[in-house]
Amino acid sequence: MDYPKDQAPGAPIRAGIPEHGRIPKYYAAKVRIGELLAELGEGETLPTERELALRFEVSRETLRQALRDLLLEGRIRRLGRGTVVAGPKLEQPLALASYTEGVRKQGRRPGRHLIGLDRFPCNAALAAELGLPVDEPVWHMERVLLADDERVGLESTYVAVARAPRLDTDFEPDSSFYAYLHDRLGIGFGDADERLETVLATPREALLIGTPGALPMLLIHRISRDTAGAPLERVRTLFRGDRFSFTARLGDAP
Repeated sequence: MDYPKDQAPGAPIRAGIPEHGRIPKYYAAKVRIGELLAELGEGETLPTERELALRFEVSRETLRQALRDLLLEGRIRRLGRGTVVAGPKLEQPLALASYTEGVRKQGRRPGRHLIGLDRFPCNAALAAELGLPVDEPVWHMERVLLADDERVGLESTYVAVARAPRLDTDFEPDSSFYAYLHDRLGIGFGDADERLETVLATPREALLIGTPGALPMLLIHRISRDTAGAPLERVRTLFRGDRFSFTARLGDAP
């Protein structure tokens, strides 16, 4: 293969163009619009669909398909009736670090909006994951994740009431739950099991996050344990696929 000498690390080889050189018209338009995005810079407004179609000599439907791809990839975003160049994705570490820490490291302002905090007796499945007797009281806390006031995810946290008996009165819902457990309750995190998958949001989730139902989401299931190895929390976190990427540092397998 003729490897392009200016190939950027991590970029699609040959910019995604097959060796035979035949590519769909929408993809050719997408590549050219991508070059335009780099010229414009973050936050700048794109020309209208009509102007772009004339500029790249494609039909409006072909252009819309290219724009849909760029929207799903998080490279552009809708703003009012226009379209602007999106900023870089947030990088969230796959590690025992809170969402708050990850967002702050990138110079963004983390936040959370409380949807609900409920107490109920846990069922058999949740009891097994948290190492609790069936019907043991647990908290369920649901919060929308924010970055600079932009809705970027949805988080559900389950924790035994015995672990955080005053969660409904002592905890500030827009703050870090990890910091609350560590600083206020003296509970340290030991390790966790995580599972990452790609899903589509339910209609309710899409409404809460403010995204189209067809936008791919990154879903993380986590069961965290304390320093003694006892299950501590069960978390289900949904991240916008167009606004997040995940990083991990790998070592030798045990």
